[in-house]
Amino acid sequence: MRAARLIHLVLLLQSRESMTATELATALEVSERTVGRDVLALSEAGVPVYAERGRAGGYRLVDGYRTRLTGLARAEAEALFLSGVPAALRAMGLHDAGSSARLKVSAALLPELRDAPRSAAQRFHLDAPGWWQEPQTPRLLPSLAAAVWGDRRLRARYRRGEAEVERELDPYGLVLKGGVWYAVARCGADVRVYRVDRFTAAEPTEDRFGRDPDFDLPAFWEARAAEFARSMLRDEVVLRLTPDGARRLPYVTDRTAAREALTAAAPPDARGRVTVTLAVEGQDVAYEQLLSLGPDAEVLVPDALRERLAGAVRAMAALYS
Repeated sequence: MRAARLIHLVLLLQSRESMTATELATALEVSERTVGRDVLALSEAGVPVYAERGRAGGYRLVDGYRTRLTGLARAEAEALFLSGVPAALRAMGLHDAGSSARLKVSAALLPELRDAPRSAAQRFHLDAPGWWQEPQTPRLLPSLAAAVWGDRRLRARYRRGEAEVERELDPYGLVLKGGVWYAVARCGADVRVYRVDRFTAAEPTEDRFGRDPDFDLPAFWEARAAEFARSMLRDEVVLRLTPDGARRLPYVTDRTAAREALTAAAPPDARGRVTVTLAVEGQDVAYEQLLSLGPDAEVLVPDALRERLAGAVRAMAALYS
């Protein structure tokens, strides 16, 4: 444990020009007194680290000193490619591997490039969950992540409706979509998608599975997501849209369905309005979505939805009169 901390300390000093005892203690999660003892141990071992006193002082390495302890372990190398999503790394239990990998890469950079990681971090940040959603980490996500990274077969129980089913899965990958975690796993001959928060048990076994070398997780997810979105659109409505309504339609309903409806529409009438046939999830969902377009969308078909929206308009007019 201490040896790993000493290496970490050297890499920190190599990646920066100077660090105070307080900064080192915070980064290493130890006391400043422990930092002092570690620095002394490094000096006795021949590492040229010294302290500069004064307000601008701190610990630093002799100019030009480079450690060769910067090789990446496999877990660190894999975690490095996820370093842009720190919250996801923490949720999967890979935060330490990611931090160590970034530090080793920083230490291996030329002095004039050592500020590159911080510079990039100050210019781009990925915030995966949607607005008004409290991000939650499913309890069993670290176990699933361990099975995914280790290519270990998973013995699991999964909540399906009111019942629980037991499965042996080959977990190929994890996907974070809109703040919700999904597992992509082979079950028998099929590759399926499971919501991680519906697992009630997940135990990696000692058995390793062989991955299909032709399986492409991003391509699989893109195709499955498009298929799922399309399967949800089981109904249709006919609308007459003003130019502003046509512009706003993709922002209140399924974007692909809106784009297809607008592309297939006949030319605008004399007032610039277009009539479209829009695929929707159902009339209840369409009611909530189209109500937000106000007078820029007129439902022509079905009659029941048209009357429901007309009733809402009458109620609002009475409320505000």
